Amino acid sequence: METQRRPGGRSARVRDAVRQATLVEVTQRGYQGLTVENVAKRSGVHKTSIYRRWGSPEGLVADALELAAAEPIPIPDTGSLDGDLRAITEAVRAGFASPHGGAIGCAFILAGMQNPAAAAALQNFTAARRKQSVVVVERAVARGEVSESIDAEELIRFALAPIYYRIFVTHEPVTAADAVKAADAALTAARAGIL
Repeated sequence: METQRRPGGRSARVRDAVRQATLVEVTQRGYQGLTVENVAKRSGVHKTSIYRRWGSPEGLVADALELAAAEPIPIPDTGSLDGDLRAITEAVRAGFASPHGGAIGCAFILAGMQNPAAAAALQNFTAARRKQSVVVVERAVARGEVSESIDAEELIRFALAPIYYRIFVTHEPVTAADAVKAADAALTAARAGIL
């Protein structure tokens, strides 16, 4: 007879404790300061268990990304694609501007640049976020604001790209006005048939 794993239970509690400890450690110490030993102390989970299940700091980050990808995000509904895109770009800008969100976001991206498992988890995470966000484009198509031939995921990518470029390539601050410009440029491209 095959046994089924119960949802939740000790395994879920351990995973949640380790994830929460990972996020706190990343926020306080940065990605470079993330260690299995510190996560073990903070989570109350023995470090050999963490090494066995997660293997490394990159594995901890990859698992945190996997869990985060499944979480719903608030999707704006301002009544127009202009307003919705501006709300999305502002949410991303504000998230990276906050000490907590910025530290976690940077850790996720740094891990993805250094570890294949973290890179795959980062790709899945960003794909999940885009898929949740495309509802704003689908509503805009239904309202007749943009053509139904639009690539909704590409529009979301295009709107967010300038924000990520400033944060991770040029290391420039991103203002609320920059977020508005990014959204407006993406929408202009969409309406011109580029996307």
